[in-house]
Order: sequence, then C-alpha cells, then structure tokens
Amino acid sequence: MSDAWLNKINWSADGLIPVIAQDEKSGKVLMVAWMNREAVKLTVETGEAVYWSRSRKKIWHKGEESGHVQKVKAIYLDCDEDVILLAIEQIGGIACHTGRQSCFFNKLEGDQWVVVTPIIKDPTEIYKQ
Repeated sequence: MSDAWLNKINWSADGLIPVIAQDEKSGKVLMVAWMNREAVKLTVETGEAVYWSRSRKKIWHKGEESGHVQKVKAIYLDCDEDVILLAIEQIGGIACHTGRQSCFFNKLEGDQWVVVTPIIKDPTEIYKQ
C-alpha cells in the first residue's frame, strides 16, 4: 500500500493531527487525542487506535496498560483535512483514564463545572503498578 494517502493529511507544524474517538454505535464522543504519521499508519495496520502522547512524547497504543483497546471500524478525514474521526468499538466500555465511558464528563452548569458521568471502574484497579 502506498503512503500517498498520508500526504493528504494537513499536519500541524509539529507533525500532529487531532483525533476524535467516537463510539461507532451510539455516536457518543469518547475522547480526543493526537496522532503523528507513525500513529496513523499503525492504526491502519493494526485496526486498533494508536495515538501520540504529547506529555510522554511517545507512541501510545490505546489500552496497552488498561486493556481498554479501541477497535477501529472506520476512519474519516474532515473537509479541511486537519482532523481525523475514528469510529470505534470501545473494548471494556471505558475510554477515559478516570474510569469513565467518556473523557467528557464535566458539564458547565451556570458558572460551575459539574461531574455528570459516574466512574465505571476505579482507575487504581485499572492501572495497577
């Protein structure tokens, strides 16, 4: 397979592209992360979401520690070619490192951020050292 399709992506100055992970069945946005060229290629090759960790400065295979792998069902590039949308099956039902289904659990109500989604599994049980 040629890499020409990778050249269509409008990479940021630091070689990254934001990625939205969306539950394939419900349409719920589960998380937003980043990919570099290698992460996009690995995602396509493995069929599982692989991201670039900006904080750790390394490739991160979603679920490598937690077991909460994201099986990629489809990959979309937006109209400006600068955002990727992954339609995924979230194994274990937990996408967030806080033990929640989604990373979007803080809702603005008036002038306060309110946690509106329960923890499914305690993160200390997920990330045992």
